[in-house]
Amino acid sequence: MSSPRRRIETDVMKLLMSDYEVTLVNDNMQEFYVRFPGPDDTPFADGFWKVHVELPDQYPYKSPSIGFVNKIFHPNIDEIHMINIFEVFLPQLLRYPNPTDPLNGEAAALMMRDPTTYEARVKDYVKRFASKEAYEASNDSDSDNESDDSSVASLSDDDETQNMDM
Repeated sequence: MSSPRRRIETDVMKLLMSDYEVTLVNDNMQEFYVRFPGPDDTPFADGFWKVHVELPDQYPYKSPSIGFVNKIFHPNIDEIHMINIFEVFLPQLLRYPNPTDPLNGEAAALMMRDPTTYEARVKDYVKRFASKEAYEASNDSDSDNESDDSSVASLSDDDETQNMDM
């Protein structure tokens, strides 16, 4: 079984076991619908959207496509066309971090308290964990041990991150 196929199966199984309502199209793990609730404390809070997801054969190396089936009024979503999370959502997330509603409290606190040090820490992480060399080394080690784990897990290095100065 190829690595992309295993990754698709692993990721879709995690989604199926989550709290989201997921419906496979013709029992195909590469095409499915997800019932997505609007986030609390937003104008979308009482809504539920049917989101169509297509995972390409080359996933995760080629990005998935998602599209809202029912209408949504949002400045970053085109109602008619499928959107690509890697072309719109993730670049915006990285470009405009929101430290007032963090998932990583340490990063948020540093960004608000000392933006220069925050930027230096980001650049250090990019160099150590997300440079072309680090990415290729991670892929080499993934193919050597044929791990089913997410590549994100293989990029973390708890020993090194614990020793970082604030």
